[in-house]
Amino acid sequence: MSRSSWWRSLLLGGVMALASSCAGAEGDDGDGGTGELFGNANGTVLTVYSGRSEELVGPMLDEFADEAGVEVEVRYGDTAEMAATILEEGDNSPADVFFGQDAGALGALKVEGRLIELPDDVLGRVDERFADPEGQWVGTSGRARVIGYNTEALAEEELPDSILDLAEPEWEGRLGWAPTNGSFQAHVTALRAELGDEVTAEWVEGLAENGAAYENNTAIVEALGRGEVEVGLVNHYYLYRFLEEDPGFPVDNAFLTGADIGNLVNIAGVGVLDTADDPEVSFELARFLLTEEAQAYFSEEVFELPVVAGVARDERIPAIEEIDTPDLDLSDLEDLEGTLELLRDAGAL
Repeated sequence: MSRSSWWRSLLLGGVMALASSCAGAEGDDGDGGTGELFGNANGTVLTVYSGRSEELVGPMLDEFADEAGVEVEVRYGDTAEMAATILEEGDNSPADVFFGQDAGALGALKVEGRLIELPDDVLGRVDERFADPEGQWVGTSGRARVIGYNTEALAEEELPDSILDLAEPEWEGRLGWAPTNGSFQAHVTALRAELGDEVTAEWVEGLAENGAAYENNTAIVEALGRGEVEVGLVNHYYLYRFLEEDPGFPVDNAFLTGADIGNLVNIAGVGVLDTADDPEVSFELARFLLTEEAQAYFSEEVFELPVVAGVARDERIPAIEEIDTPDLDLSDLEDLEGTLELLRDAGAL
């Protein structure tokens, strides 16, 4: 079965169940809620600016359009570019919803006053770590940073206790990293927020001395499998794509202990813009993305972490609530320009 067919079959029952339950909760007059939307929203146009790829989320947005009775127009692009476009367009932006690949872009829109508060029933679906403290965005899936390692070269107990240790001389020539990759840059932004620029710059300089630079996460995991490097800084889900093709692929992921900054869990998420024509319709898309069926899609198809508790997941991947994450407001990851400047000054770019 194709991804699109699998998704359509999975979501059909879940979306209609959500519509039915929400309509019942609102009572016979149907004042608001998903039941009214699904029954009477024909002709409504919802414009989504998506930093997530069409291949990944296109089937999901099409399903929402079909079942909700709305027309969904999507503009796809790089997450940072989409957020910058919204800011450039200002009050003239046609965007209703921003669907971002990381919390930093959502935080940037929040700082500029471009997001509106989401309803409590949306925010309450996820742990408070994965929603904006002021309620202006909500995570839809989690993406954990891990230390990937070659299992033929290292045992897990030989790995460092902290991500900061990878800048030490003992890891020279053994590390793979991707300084131009957006996920790594978001992680550096987290280090800046947690530890300050001076400590972060010293760490980056150490990585530059120790590491082999790769283009992206996929290239790092490939290099780990070939034994070119022993450890690599990656997002967790890339490994499982390799294991689908080769169950004996000699790489594993390691999480750190004690809420180390290496255990950053960033999110993909959505925010509703202050230019939204009908915020209620936009809120329904957020609700849709947090149904158990949508969360199962993120988990089973792309190996991301469900942000809604109790959703079935690949047993090789820990539940998001089991990861000892640093106490960090993900909205604080918006200063990408400062991170790029730090990386350039440290010789990483």
